Amino acid sequence: MNYASIRTCDIANGEGVRVSLFVSGCTHRCKGCFNEDAQSFSYGKKFTAETEAFLLDAISKPYISGLTLLGGEPMEPVNQSGLIGFLREFRRRWPLGGARDLWIYTGCVYELDLLPTSGAAIGMEYSTPHRYWRTAFTDEILSYTDVLVDGPFIEELKDISLKFRGSSNQRILKLHNL
Repeated sequence: MNYASIRTCDIANGEGVRVSLFVSGCTHRCKGCFNEDAQSFSYGKKFTAETEAFLLDAISKPYISGLTLLGGEPMEPVNQSGLIGFLREFRRRWPLGGARDLWIYTGCVYELDLLPTSGAAIGMEYSTPHRYWRTAFTDEILSYTDVLVDGPFIEELKDISLKFRGSSNQRILKLHNL
């Protein structure tokens, strides 16, 4: 897995001061994407053990509220497998409900793409094949996630007044009590 960039003092992508990891690779290809370079899976640098150590050290600073994953697309299957070990260690150090939270930004729709039951079962339709996003790690990653910002960026619904979102179709979902 590659990553596009790391921000160790980010206030734009979640509540509080955060460490943000922008992964590389995204098949959503949203029109007007703010991070188009990161759509390529080969963009940026390799995510290594040294990268993980750097991130964990940055997250341990007392003024950090948590970790944000965005991209690119963190829920791309290859990125899920690339992130799972790091997220296990993150949650080992900072359990749910503790001193650090986890935000994930995804172009996936939670009910349609990420949950075990397809969106059709709840009366929703979406163009991406549901099972593409489901991997052996999806449920575990979601179990570690405090806040999921979901939905593709839709340029025609862009609204700069929205907090932590780019377009009005996107939702801020609290998966765990904060």
